[in-house]
Amino acid sequence: MAATLETEEHKQLRAAVAALGKRYGREYMTKVVREGGHPEELWAEAAKLGYLGVSLPEEYGGGGGGVAELSIVLEELGAAGCPLLMMVVSPAICGTVIARFGTEEQKRAWLPSLADGSRTMAFGITEPDAGSNSHRITTTARRDPASGDWILTGRKVFVSGVDIADATLIVGRTEDARTGRLKACLFIVDRDAPGFRRNRIDMELQAPEKQFELVLDDVRLPADALVGDEDAGLLQLFAGLNPERIMTAAFAVGMGRYAVSRAVAYAKERSVWKQPIGAHQAIAHPLAKAHIDLELARLMMQKAAQLSDSGDDVAAGEAANMAKFAAGDACVQAVDQAVHTFGGNGLTREYGLASLITASRVARIAPVSRDMILNYVSHQSLGLPKSY
Repeated sequence: MAATLETEEHKQLRAAVAALGKRYGREYMTKVVREGGHPEELWAEAAKLGYLGVSLPEEYGGGGGGVAELSIVLEELGAAGCPLLMMVVSPAICGTVIARFGTEEQKRAWLPSLADGSRTMAFGITEPDAGSNSHRITTTARRDPASGDWILTGRKVFVSGVDIADATLIVGRTEDARTGRLKACLFIVDRDAPGFRRNRIDMELQAPEKQFELVLDDVRLPADALVGDEDAGLLQLFAGLNPERIMTAAFAVGMGRYAVSRAVAYAKERSVWKQPIGAHQAIAHPLAKAHIDLELARLMMQKAAQLSDSGDDVAAGEAANMAKFAAGDACVQAVDQAVHTFGGNGLTREYGLASLITASRVARIAPVSRDMILNYVSHQSLGLPKSY
């Protein structure tokens, strides 16, 4: 697929979101984290301007675009130092899955409120013994033959934003009546459902979005809590995971751009030996390489977004994994070089870069590790034998 330049509408969207991000910036996000709050003001304004729902269908209150537009929003907010991580989860994963596979009732109940930001939805897939291997998921759903209700039992870990989400889209497994084998299915679980408990995970990561362990102890759900077709669970699951990887790439590219821009500004101002340190190739060249790597990662992200929006889930899966891999590495290197450019100042709270050292690792680790992406590419793209 040939790469295409951004449309004029995309350029305008990028400029508009950049202007919004500039009004808030890194200081706003740092203050929110320090006070233990959430970026409610930025979330509300982004929603009001139509940015949160830009990828959702127009008939349900969205902008009618796709993950290409949503990734621009997250990237530009990240480049301004104030990314909204819940955008990866609520509109990108959950919104995409419901828009493509949900019932008409589910679409009407959730998509308008996800688009206007009045409600959010978390996403639970990872388990203590089933990280990248979704086939080992042990959260099970069984039917109550008397009522037709679903009963969910299991545990999830590293679920973002459950404390502020109105519901969580849970990946569980049901038994195939014909084969007896377990198959993946998706369920909407209300935050106040009896038996649905959360425990916060103590993280070094400084972000307003907290991480949680979830316990589902015979959580009873109505029959209509099931999203889509019970027999098409994996198809529906991966339709949500592709946007997740693309948005993670956008998160990483934005953060990397922010770090490089801060380092470039400092390298122009910081004068040693009677000239700015940016005049020295030992400072200038690594920053130039960081910029190149971020731009290359963005191109793959744009390709993945176009494939995803066209409905080519298989090709989008390959491109989304590659984009996430490239962006994660580019982000880590950009942040590292930015801190190095600042020297000792890069580790002070005053300059606010040290916290990015931990944050930048997120894009390498989540939602799938770089090693599992290499496994995917070696097996799926290159046709090499599986090692697992």
